[in-house]
Amino acid sequence: MKRVLVVEDEAHLAEGLRFNLEQEGYTVEVVDNGESALELLIGEKRQPFDIVVLDVMLPGKDGFAVVAEMRGAGQYVPTLMLTARDHSQDVLSGFSAGADDYLTKPFDLEILIARIRGLLRRGEWLRRDALKAAPPPDLAESFSFGDKTVYFDLLELRVRDQIFPLTLMEMNVLRYLITHAGRPVSRGEMLEEVWGLREDTDTRALDNFIVRLRKYIEDDPGKPQHLLAVRGVGYRFLAFPQKPAV
Repeated sequence: MKRVLVVEDEAHLAEGLRFNLEQEGYTVEVVDNGESALELLIGEKRQPFDIVVLDVMLPGKDGFAVVAEMRGAGQYVPTLMLTARDHSQDVLSGFSAGADDYLTKPFDLEILIARIRGLLRRGEWLRRDALKAAPPPDLAESFSFGDKTVYFDLLELRVRDQIFPLTLMEMNVLRYLITHAGRPVSRGEMLEEVWGLREDTDTRALDNFIVRLRKYIEDDPGKPQHLLAVRGVGYRFLAFPQKPAV
């Protein structure tokens, strides 16, 4: 049975989630604040969970702080954030902190359960509604370039003898760029295809993801060879750095 941690301070909503998720066959643990959640996720009371349903507005540490601290401690359990804020910047703040998906309150229970099921399929690099074009067959499980290999189903990047776990959203960004290697991909395209947001959304969240990915991929993040910025457009992935013209 899959184990779900629900972090929600509204008692009636938390118990409603517990009841309905248990009816779906999940084992559910409920806490009402960020500190208690972190104890169960990365603290002395650590327990294994398959997914976290995390409210943004919590007493003490809010959901953004909780997910950022989880990721900073190497806890990469899929995390779905619940928020009463529907501004794009708030949503992307959650993604930038390390969340894998979000749902705005009030929400339909069937949609919540569908999102949870989607995140539990960690072997899938994107939910069906987040990408319109299927990736090429040779990118189905892994992709190697130089001394680096991306394992899409494991959410891992391996560089020589180092293993870097990636969040689902980090992997979504990376795989989209790899799938479209060689051509510039605009910020607007990424917002629509990866996040499902309007292409005119004003955000720098994508840039934050690129900065993090460069730390894993590039030998010198200040002089990237693989994740290149395209001025006025967005980004381009190159598997093998281009040699300067002679």
